[in-house]
Amino acid sequence: MTEPRGWRKSTYTQQETACVEVGRINEGAAVRDTKDRSAGYFTADHQQWSAFINAIKTNRFD
Repeated sequence: MTEPRGWRKSTYTQQETACVEVGRINEGAAVRDTKDRSAGYFTADHQQWSAFINAIKTNRFD
C-alpha cells in the first residue's frame, strides 16, 4: 500500500483542532486524527469510502 498524500481537513472546521484529516491513497482514502497524527491512520477502499460519503450526504448518521 502507498503512503497517504495530500492530507486535508474540511474548511468548515476553521481553526478547530479536534477534527480529522483525509489523505489520498491509490486504493481509496486514509483518515487520521488532527490531535494525534502520530497515532497513525485507517484506510478505506474506494467502495467503502463511497458508501461512507453517501451515508453522510443522506443524513444516515443524524
